[in-house]
Amino acid sequence: MNHAVNNTANHAGGAGDSAAASQLGRPLSRTDGRGKVTGAARYVAEIAVPGVAYGYIVSSSIARGRVSAIATEQALAVPGVAHVLTHLNRPTPAWFDRNYRDDDAPPGSPFRPLYDDIVRYSGQPVALVLADSFEAARQGAALVRVDYQRWRHGTNLDHQRGSAYAPGKTKAGFALPAPRGDFDAAFGAAAVQVEAEYRHAAQHHNPMEMHASTVIVEADGGLTIYDKTQGPLNSQNYVCKVFGLAPERVRVKSAFVGGAFGSGLRPQHQLFLAVMAALALQRPVKLALTRQQMFSFGHRPETVQRLALGAAADGTLLALRHEAIAETSRCEDYTENVVDVAGQMYRCANVAYAHRLVALDVHTPLDMRAPGGVSGCFALECAIDELAHALDMDPLELRLKNYTERDQNRDQPFSSKELRACFAQGAAHFGWNRRPRAPRTLQAGQQLVGWGMAAGIWGAHQLPAQARAVLGADGKLSVSSASADIGTGTVTVMTQIAAATLGLAAADVTFALGDSALPKAPLQGGSFTVASVGTAVQAACLKLARKLLRLARQVPRSPLSGALLEDVEFAGGAIYLKADAGRAVTLVEAMRHAGLASLEDSAKTLPSPKHLRYNRSTHSAVFVEVTVDRDLGTVRVTRVVSAVAGGRILNPKTARSQILGGVVWGIGMALMEHSATDHVLGRYMNHSLAEYHIPVHADIHDIEVIFVEEKDDIVNPLGAKGLGEIGIVGVAAAVANAIFHATGTRVRALPITPDKLL
Repeated sequence: MNHAVNNTANHAGGAGDSAAASQLGRPLSRTDGRGKVTGAARYVAEIAVPGVAYGYIVSSSIARGRVSAIATEQALAVPGVAHVLTHLNRPTPAWFDRNYRDDDAPPGSPFRPLYDDIVRYSGQPVALVLADSFEAARQGAALVRVDYQRWRHGTNLDHQRGSAYAPGKTKAGFALPAPRGDFDAAFGAAAVQVEAEYRHAAQHHNPMEMHASTVIVEADGGLTIYDKTQGPLNSQNYVCKVFGLAPERVRVKSAFVGGAFGSGLRPQHQLFLAVMAALALQRPVKLALTRQQMFSFGHRPETVQRLALGAAADGTLLALRHEAIAETSRCEDYTENVVDVAGQMYRCANVAYAHRLVALDVHTPLDMRAPGGVSGCFALECAIDELAHALDMDPLELRLKNYTERDQNRDQPFSSKELRACFAQGAAHFGWNRRPRAPRTLQAGQQLVGWGMAAGIWGAHQLPAQARAVLGADGKLSVSSASADIGTGTVTVMTQIAAATLGLAAADVTFALGDSALPKAPLQGGSFTVASVGTAVQAACLKLARKLLRLARQVPRSPLSGALLEDVEFAGGAIYLKADAGRAVTLVEAMRHAGLASLEDSAKTLPSPKHLRYNRSTHSAVFVEVTVDRDLGTVRVTRVVSAVAGGRILNPKTARSQILGGVVWGIGMALMEHSATDHVLGRYMNHSLAEYHIPVHADIHDIEVIFVEEKDDIVNPLGAKGLGEIGIVGVAAAVANAIFHATGTRVRALPITPDKLL
């Protein structure tokens, strides 16, 4: 049974304080929920277009080499097949790398589909078959014959570790912290030392909806594109640069996204190919990837980490070294903030960091839920647990012993940090004080029982964003921004923010997104959408509030004459005097008197300069119970308590869903997820959900979510922090630590499968 505890106070603010109290903080059901469960919501591959041509990709069967010959005659002979695009006959797109870079691109040369005869990774598109039906396109693709000249490939991180290098120019947002103190001296003098290597396999996103693009060539030559994306503007900009089109001639829509988890941050190759085909054929084209082809682009990179911790006999952390080696492609330097977690979470004077890359014959890795953070927390929090065991000290006590109130990497205070409260409330709900210190102590029949814990941290950022608000004379409000909703409940929360600001019922507000024609918004990722787009929505509605108050003051015998914004509140579709709630002017009345059919305003919001002076982060404490079959080595996660400090919780229902999803994925990362590579062939072997294991209902048991009270006046005007990532970052470590407590066996490589325990 899953349940949640919400200890977060609702901090009202803005034009409608009492309205905010009634709207924000409410567990409102998803406004788009009915459409999704009834099938009324249409996803990209479901867009019906007359005369559409269906595309099917022919994928390379080698990991490195070149296409020496490609025969398409048999494919073209299939009834219904209209065209086959290859590197030999494709239209000429842009030449320069800069045209292919998108808002989430790392440094390097982005992949260009069908650009030349070089094969850079297994599964790379080498041809696109277009036909009047999906079945004909698939049959034609099976008949395309490709001859290759094979080159020696390298996909094994261990074999290539000797070629690891420190990246020069890195992905935006990546920063290797500077070392401090003297690690070597402090570690050598430490009474207790722990050194260990931790690793996890590559992992693929595997959202429910496969990536797809539907491209329509309009009568004027412009394009309307339906694309699975986490940023319609990013896809639009990419298409315009690559194909030399003006922005006003390209419109990208993505109203519904069936999960993405980072896979939609960058435009994937089906978008490029669908646009190229539509322009070549001058007819609409629909291209959807198969589940197997979902393994043909970015993934969470395989990562190997080395931790060295030195402590005094009382548990004081004296020295810490965190090093990571991760894979990237041969064309781009993909980097993640893997090793910077320790300096934010624990007080230590002597710290050393290193992050190196190994170039392999794979597609460039891609941000995947909590990129870097979930990898770094896994290794760090397992090492902390190992240190606690070496000290014969309770793991929670060790964390509290070395608790820090400052980000030591940047020598900054936190805008808010309620991790102590997460520890306290999570431990109390879990019953941590009853945990025996020695491993292999708790048993239930044939099952060994273990209790483990871990802490988590994830950045809480705000990016520039814009929003537009239009109030009709009927009192209905329409708000819009070119953001996306990848399943997080963005539409619902934005509706609540707008409704709260103008004192309207949520049913009287509609929020539009997923359209490049709407006001600018950043990519949806990194848990910053509410902070970014939500702040813009609130600002646009506040502008309307000021206009409405001016109109209300002009109504004959207005009770609001002379009132200032701080003297009134917006509630129930009206503007009330705070000093006399019986005196009010309705929004409809104010607009009718002014003779207005609608009232509109927009806002652009930017991060506050004071953000630079603070570390802005969410925090969590995860407590886990596992059972391990003593004969079979099978692990079951029977109980999880996740206590989260995420600032102001705007909608406890959707917020809880985010944490639940993160916990489930953390369990999958700990016990199941593994993109297995056949290094002889250089390809992923388990490229289906039958073989790439993720948790199912039978794997998930009791999950309790606690939102601790946290007020933050610095992070953004709403006081809200993102929740998409913080739910996962500590889970895998907590599961691994619980397995050690159950069995006395320390497994340092994820996933922890039965063979590693037997």
